[in-house]
Amino acid sequence: MPASTKASTPVGAVFTETSSTEPLPEPIAPGRPGYRRMNLALFAAGMAAFALLYSTQALLPAISTAFGASASAASWTVSAATGALALFVLPMSVLSERFGRRTLMTVSLTVAVVLGLLVPFAPNLEWLVALRAMQGAALAGLPASAMAYLAEEVRPKALVAAIGLFVAGNSIGGMSGRIVTGWAAQLWGWRAGLAAVGLLALVGVLVFRVLLPKARRFTPGTLNPKVLAATVRGHLADPLLLRLYAIGALFMTVFGAVYTVIGYRLIGEPFNLPQGVIGSIFLVYLVGTISSATAGRLVGRLGRRGALYAAVATTALGLGLSLSESLTAVLAGLVLITAGFFAGHAVASASVSRTAKTGRAQASALYQSVYYLGSSVGGTLGAIAFHSAGWAGTVGLGLLAVLGVVSITLYGTKVARQERLAVAVATR
Repeated sequence: MPASTKASTPVGAVFTETSSTEPLPEPIAPGRPGYRRMNLALFAAGMAAFALLYSTQALLPAISTAFGASASAASWTVSAATGALALFVLPMSVLSERFGRRTLMTVSLTVAVVLGLLVPFAPNLEWLVALRAMQGAALAGLPASAMAYLAEEVRPKALVAAIGLFVAGNSIGGMSGRIVTGWAAQLWGWRAGLAAVGLLALVGVLVFRVLLPKARRFTPGTLNPKVLAATVRGHLADPLLLRLYAIGALFMTVFGAVYTVIGYRLIGEPFNLPQGVIGSIFLVYLVGTISSATAGRLVGRLGRRGALYAAVATTALGLGLSLSESLTAVLAGLVLITAGFFAGHAVASASVSRTAKTGRAQASALYQSVYYLGSSVGGTLGAIAFHSAGWAGTVGLGLLAVLGVVSITLYGTKVARQERLAVAVATR
């Protein structure tokens, strides 16, 4: 089979690719040299990045105590990081087109790790929040580049499996970062917990840098700002994409609120759990990995809207269970919330790529931006609700977000029905 060459750049393309008469190498396929190394490298990168991104979440009660801060003030150590990531995903995706995916991922992860090793020395809450915001901005380079790197370098039939392994690294990194910080904080204090996750991320980045093969199929592009702006405006004017963006943000609002505040609930009455055990609660994330993997089958059985309704019902049931004062019921509620969130996110994010006819990279970047913005807003609002009305306030916020998803999905169903009816009438 002959090696492929770059297709000519379409009119109106966001990036104009540097012309080259050299044929491109074949994409990497399973069993070929470099395939396993590439997968392991991006798995390690995902682990490192998401261990850093949520490193303070399990430590929020300890941070509140150390700085005499409220839950809502301490929650900014999470919200600042996810909010900065949300703001910088799209600009980072532009830089990756110009300077290369591998280069941007390496620089982003290196800067994030350096900041991660400085975070434990923050003298006050303001410095801690500022360092975390810079860390989130740096980490935006990974989600902005990794998917595009895989799409360019991997044979299409193997792409889903490669992306799945990268996403699994994200999930396991987010979970392991919280667990490591929780137990290290219980033994040596919260600053030691942050230092431990910084060292863990350093190991992950070194593994990534050593194993990741050089990009063989990337061609630098020259940015066309007018077309980029028009593409983004077009996505933001698409009603279906806007609904999907809102669904992703609302699901993440629930998730961000629950996991930002749950530590405060479990460390107090009637549970009185130690810091290390609270960190271990994040093992529930493994349920999310399974839920994401099975979302495709759920869509096959129920359709996309049916799968969203199932995800909403699961999340709402989990929120209700979490109101109990039984630890078993609370844990069961967390399992359901996590399963519902990951299923809803998987359906919404996949639908974005399916819906966007042009500028899919920018459509996905916009989804990631509002998704992480939902995490930032949810974490802060969830903490404010907890401070004002206790856990019931946080659950109330979550149920409002879930109701928003239901409303958007019902509206989408109505619009789709009207469009089908209009087509049927027009073809008579």
